[in-house]
Amino acid sequence: MNFPAELKYTKDHEWIRVEGDIATVGITDFAQRELGDIVYVEIETAGDTIDAHEVFGTVEAVKTVSDLFMPISGEVIEFNEDLESEPELVNDDPYGKGWMIKIKIADASQVADLLDVAAYKELIGD
Repeated sequence: MNFPAELKYTKDHEWIRVEGDIATVGITDFAQRELGDIVYVEIETAGDTIDAHEVFGTVEAVKTVSDLFMPISGEVIEFNEDLESEPELVNDDPYGKGWMIKIKIADASQVADLLDVAAYKELIGD
């Protein structure tokens, strides 16, 4: 499995890439493998400010629906609209074309509470 070292991770299997005051969020390679073939991604929170650990959307696989949780507090400023017609991008390229949302960070200090790659690998037993 692939876990880029420059990203931060959550115990709920989201990843976050911080660039200035904007963060890109998606689900990890581990999460997409556990879910199986993703058939639908629903994000209706664009424009909303959401607290860390709150639900920002859902991802639907063939056999299950899972909530997506905000890694840190912020305003959802963009949804990856490509996922509306190609949800399989999450399976094919979870850290690239399969990203889900971009957020304007409300409290940058929350990034320090996230897992680094070593802690995330330990969490999943990798």
